[in-house]
Amino acid sequence: MSNKLFTCLVMTALCCAFTTGHAQTANPDSALQIILGQIEGKHVSLREAVEHALTNATSVKSAEASFMAARGAARRQAGAFDPELFFNLNHIDQEQPTASFFAGAAVLATTQTTGNAGIRYETPIGTRLELSMNAVRLNTNSTFAFLNPQYTAFGNLSLRQPLLGGFHVSARKQVVKTDQELEAAQARYDQEVLAISSRVEQNYWDLYAAERDYAVQKLTRDRAKSFLQETEVRAQTGLIGPNQVANARTFLAEQEILLLDREEQLDRLSDQIASLIGARPESPARRYLAADTPPAEFPLEEADALVAKAIERNLQLQAAKADIEAQRALSNAAFWEALPRVDVVGSIGGSGLAGSARDVVFGGDTLRSAISGTLNEAIRQSLRRSFPTWSIGVEVNIPIGLRSGFGEKERLEAEVVLAEQRYIQQARVLEEQVRASYRDLYHGSRRLKAAREGVDAAQEQVRIGLIEFQNGRSTAFELVRLGADFAVAQQRYSQAIVRNAKAAAALRQLTSGAYPAQQ
Repeated sequence: MSNKLFTCLVMTALCCAFTTGHAQTANPDSALQIILGQIEGKHVSLREAVEHALTNATSVKSAEASFMAARGAARRQAGAFDPELFFNLNHIDQEQPTASFFAGAAVLATTQTTGNAGIRYETPIGTRLELSMNAVRLNTNSTFAFLNPQYTAFGNLSLRQPLLGGFHVSARKQVVKTDQELEAAQARYDQEVLAISSRVEQNYWDLYAAERDYAVQKLTRDRAKSFLQETEVRAQTGLIGPNQVANARTFLAEQEILLLDREEQLDRLSDQIASLIGARPESPARRYLAADTPPAEFPLEEADALVAKAIERNLQLQAAKADIEAQRALSNAAFWEALPRVDVVGSIGGSGLAGSARDVVFGGDTLRSAISGTLNEAIRQSLRRSFPTWSIGVEVNIPIGLRSGFGEKERLEAEVVLAEQRYIQQARVLEEQVRASYRDLYHGSRRLKAAREGVDAAQEQVRIGLIEFQNGRSTAFELVRLGADFAVAQQRYSQAIVRNAKAAAALRQLTSGAYPAQQ
């Protein structure tokens, strides 16, 4: 027996012995482990990958920006009910020619300064209040002015209370809407944090499987090389024909191509991880490699219980529910706004008058005003309501036909129905996804056991095939087929290992963390 064939048989025997002697999650094939250790790249743990993703992922940053925008909109709308201080000051200097004796001057010169200050406030039930103080200082050259300068002041408290449109529900519609939108944005941000962690974990286990697939393919390629050399030796001695050498060459060529495909797949998945977490491996490493292995077991609950948890806890679903309430706030307000507008208006206030008294000569009489005082005196009079004023009234506006208001109401009601249907659709898709992931976990242990048995059987087939080939009872074609079956069995085993881990990660995302953590 040649050294090459002896090496191949020893490797196969070691595979069988190590597989039957350990019951671990990772395939205990020693040759496979050697190849895995020789793959070049930077090992990264799952925790490190998730931390990088939470810091750098664009989807998380976008969700955070949307949340901040919603928070700003909610704050803006809440600020609509904040009191507002106002102040106005105007000065006018005017000269006007006159033709009337009673103007008091041929060219009437007046200087007037007007000030207005107060506070406005709109309450959450739609009441608009305005408290103001107005003051006027007037200087004139008119000989008939009893007060010069003259100070006039008047204070006023005005009220406008809508009774239909603009009242309560209508007044608060934008506040309620933005509050619900903020709640939805918060839920979507939190869900995106969970989602990016789940996506990183799933891609991480795909990378783990790609490493195993590459190692399996390299092992198969190396065995194909040894097998070709053995067939060439046997053909030279006349034990086999040239067709079997051709079969071995064809098999080796196929495995070389498949090895390149597996290496490209490994690099592609490493690039996906790098893009997802926003960090590339440091030079000279050109790819990431998985440092962790998938857990062997995962806790399993009843499917209905998992669905109930998902419906109750899924943050994306809660965001959809908040969207419904945001649309409903506008729809409820639209009913009141479609009705005729009826506002109660009223005011209460007082006036004051003061100034520097002057003698006025009219004909042969000299007249003088009894009023005197400064601006402060005029303001005190208005505050004491020495000269009171008040008013009350009702304003009614009735759009003929009411089509605009009720048309908007119908549109907004349809928007509520659309939001409800989106929620129902999301809930149905969520249940479907939860049940699919549950099935993966439910059959996970059986699938892993079957895949492991498939690897053992494939290894045994290769071992027996080598013996039969050595004894002339099998052809190179049969041995090639057995080698391909072994590679497929190993790949299925890798897929079975990561399928459970990916299903568990999906359940944690779908239930927004309600699914138990890994044990």
